[in-house]
This record gives sequence, C-alpha cells and structure tokens, in this order.
Amino acid sequence: MIELVIACFIGILIGTTTGMIPGIHVNTAGAILFASSTFLLTFLSPEFLCVLMVSMSIAHALIEFVPSMLLGVPEEGTATSILPGHRMVLQGRSKEVIRIVSVGGFGAIIVTILMLPIFSVLLPMLHDISKPYTWMILLFASIYLTHHMTRSTRDFLWALLLFILSGILGWITFQTPIPSGVSLMCTFSGLFGISTILFSLNDSSTLPHQNPFYELNLDFTKYKSIFAGGITGAILGFLPGFGPAQGTVIAQAASGANDNDDEDTVNFLLATSGLNVSDCLFSLIAIYIIGNPRSGIAVYMSYLISEMSINHLAIFIFASLIAVSVSLVLSLKLGDSFSRLMSRVDYKKLSIGVILLQITILYVFVFYYQVPLGYMTLALITSTAMGMLPHYLGIGKSHLMGVLIIPAIVIYMKMFI
Repeated sequence: MIELVIACFIGILIGTTTGMIPGIHVNTAGAILFASSTFLLTFLSPEFLCVLMVSMSIAHALIEFVPSMLLGVPEEGTATSILPGHRMVLQGRSKEVIRIVSVGGFGAIIVTILMLPIFSVLLPMLHDISKPYTWMILLFASIYLTHHMTRSTRDFLWALLLFILSGILGWITFQTPIPSGVSLMCTFSGLFGISTILFSLNDSSTLPHQNPFYELNLDFTKYKSIFAGGITGAILGFLPGFGPAQGTVIAQAASGANDNDDEDTVNFLLATSGLNVSDCLFSLIAIYIIGNPRSGIAVYMSYLISEMSINHLAIFIFASLIAVSVSLVLSLKLGDSFSRLMSRVDYKKLSIGVILLQITILYVFVFYYQVPLGYMTLALITSTAMGMLPHYLGIGKSHLMGVLIIPAIVIYMKMFI
C-alpha cells in the first residue's frame, strides 16, 4: 500500500511539471513511461505504474490551468477558458481566477466519484444508445449554445459563420498526414493563445497590480456550475467523439453560463475547469465500466492491466482523490507565486515572450516530426487571424470550437448515415 502512495506522489510531481510547461501534453509523459514499461516492470508492479499514470493525469488536468489562465497558453481542455480568464487577470484578479478553476476541478472530481454508482448503471446503456446520434447531439447543442450566447441576430450570424469557418479549418488540418498533436497545438495556439495576447497588445492593455485579496462565495449557481462540470465530464468519458472541447458546449448549456457576460464568467470557468478534470478521471474509469479506454493514458493502462477488477477501480479512485487534493494546494501556491511575479514584470515584454515561447515550442515539434514548414506556418497565420475576429466582433471565442466539433459531426454522420 505504501508503494502505491509513493507512486501517487511521483505521478503528481510529473503531472505538475507537464502541466506547468506550455505545449507538453500528459500523453507525452505517458508514452515515455509506457515505452519504458518493459524495463520498469522488472522491479515495479503494473499497479504501481497505473497509479502513477492516474495521479499524473489528474494533476496535469488541474495544474495546466495555471499557465493557461495567467499566460494565455491553450490546451484542448483550457482553450475556451482563456478569454474570460485573461480578462480577469487584466482586471487584477489573477488570484481569484486561479481559485475558481482550482475549486471547479476539485469539486467536479468529488461529484463524479459520489455519482459513480449511478453512472456505472446508466452510462454503459447511454454509450450504446448514443453512438448513432452523436452527430445530432453535437449539432443541436452547438446551435442552441450559439443562439443562447448571442444577444442579437447580427451576433448570432457572425458566431455561426465563425463556428463554420473554424470547422472547415479543423477539417482541412486533420485531413493531412501531420500528427494530430502538432496540428492541434498549431490551431489552438493561433485561435486561442497568440490571437488573444496580440489583441491585448493592440488594445494597449497593461497588467495592473494584482489584487492580493480575493472573494469567492459559493452560492447555488456556483454549485450548479460545479455539478454541471462534473456530470458533463463523466458523460464525456463515455460518449464517442466527445472531449473537453465538445463538452464545453454541453456544460455551458447545462449550467446556463456564458463566457461573454461578466456576471457569468465565474460560473463558466467553474464548469469548464470541472469538466476537464472530471473527463480525465472518467476516461480512465471507462476501462472498467465499458471495457473501452477513452484517452491515451487509459490505453497504456489497459495494456499494463489486462483485466480491470473492482479492487483496481477502488485503488485508482483513491489515487485520484489524493492527486486532486494535493494538486489543489499546488495550483493555489503556484498560481499565487506567478501572480506576484507577473505584477513585477512589464506586461508587453511578458506577452511577447509568451508568444515567442508558444511559437518556439510549436516549431520544435514541427522539426522533430519533420512537418512541412510552409504548411504549418500558413496554418498558424490563418488560425491566428481567425482567432482575432471574435475580439473585434464582440462575440465569445468559444464559437471557434467548431475547429473540433464540426469534424466530429462529419465523421460520425458518415459512420451512421
């Protein structure tokens, strides 16, 4: 038992490191561990490696919000949170935004674990029934939320156009033989990262003194948002083709939150951070409930343990509780340290540095995977230009999630029609 606790803390350390380094996905660390498993299994048990991977993925899912919120560096699960989070940082509320996403992620894990007995019965049936209708669910949810989040016909038409254009961009990008990880990094950096920072610079934004005081009073609507994030994240772990990007659509609809309304910003961040962390846990639990791994880490675990038992499930849930609790403290400490550091640096220089960091990391992967340089440069410029449009049109950037949602709709429509 002691060795599993040690594995849990090692996993938290690795997940914290990958979460704090922009552009590094937790699956990269998982792939390295799995590739080394033949050697590691000579003196470690399969359960040790699996607990390490569980805690690593949970810690990464929560910690990755720190650089995303404070520096504007996107990942798939944090992309839609950048604009409202960045807006709060520019208001001197960095400590508050870090607490919001941390509490959202922690609360969602608790919700999903408490609801696990119900999910174990209902979700396997939902998994089988939903397959032919996946594209319909995504389509109707997207149309509903696009309409719900806009205040006029003009905004709705622009949002719909951006949703479609980003979907076309995503479809074209994913039709190439380029590794999906590099394609995602390129499009997300342009659509949500570089474009947001460039607009802040163009708008002559300055980084104000970060308020050392913060206020986060949990009321019914905030608990509702946390609950919506936890439930949505659990459902994502079973629905085919759904990830944090697509889940944002459903979580926003369920919580009634809006990323373009200051009054709902907190609820939006609670829901999106919650579904990201909850989805991470349930993609692993899906191995036991439906026998189908739903993430890269889950695939590696399924190879290490061929038959998942109820005892394994209990161990992994216990590890996830330790991981999310420790990561909550680490997220708050790291976030506060970063906010103090940010208040002492020149915002323009910091922003330019972050942009250069994102571009450097992208091109490191471009050269490593020998991706055509001209193509990726064109894709980055196109996605950045498209990411600038919502700022000037006055609509939410979450409509750009069509980059993943529309390709998923097309793929599942082809499969079942």
